Amino acid sequence: MPEGPEIRRAADTLAEVLEGQIITKVRFGLPRLRNKARLLRGHRIEEIETRGKALLTHFDHGLSIYSHNQLYGVWKVIKGHKLPDSTRSLRLLLQTDDHSAILYSASDINVWPTQELPEHPFLKKIGPDIMDRSLHWRDVAERLREPRFTNKELAALYLDQTFLAGNGNYLRSEIIHDARLHPRTRANELTRGELGRLARSTLTISRRSYQTGGITLAPRLSKSLQNQGLSRQWRRFYVFGRTDYPCYHCGESIVRNEVGSRRLYHCPICQPED
Repeated sequence: MPEGPEIRRAADTLAEVLEGQIITKVRFGLPRLRNKARLLRGHRIEEIETRGKALLTHFDHGLSIYSHNQLYGVWKVIKGHKLPDSTRSLRLLLQTDDHSAILYSASDINVWPTQELPEHPFLKKIGPDIMDRSLHWRDVAERLREPRFTNKELAALYLDQTFLAGNGNYLRSEIIHDARLHPRTRANELTRGELGRLARSTLTISRRSYQTGGITLAPRLSKSLQNQGLSRQWRRFYVFGRTDYPCYHCGESIVRNEVGSRRLYHCPICQPED
């Protein structure tokens, strides 16, 4: 499933061709939404916004499209109106005079009055967007201290969208590793220093992934591995997907566990359980 950095990058791509533009054609692939196309056609898109893993397309007349990529959804932007051949199901098409934006495979899509979005069942529950540029590490630290979060293990907390929206499976492993904490540690067991380190790692790793298109390694290390001939797949992450490979910090083999039927990776030396 795309995580916060990927959704924000998709939103940036969409914004380049859609913001400020009149939408000349709208097509919904889901039958329940097809009568909504006429409400949006001929109107201008004011803003493309993300809230965690949700993407919001705001129109100038007070309506917005809510979409969530879920597990397999993907946005494509092309120049012109000739749609590419694809085996995926087209779920949403937005066209301007010059470009086409296509959402494939996702099914969590709807049209909402913009002013009512705070009452959307998903949006009203989620925490701050992990990709919000105004989010400060102290804000993350404060949420870690909140009673509803403080007794949770980090492995569970860092998938909880009410804690921080946009977190996901690879970010969870990478953030907790960067903070040198064991995934089963609870927030209320952290020292003040560990709390600050985790809060900083949360923003450092997620923002680095956004800037690099999915690479969480420090730029110097990633570049060094690239010079050694490693493909992108093997120079993306510190621990995620690297079972039995050596930790870049200590050389110990990375361990994989299953937590809530989701993959979780850590280094037993850099992230001791005690």
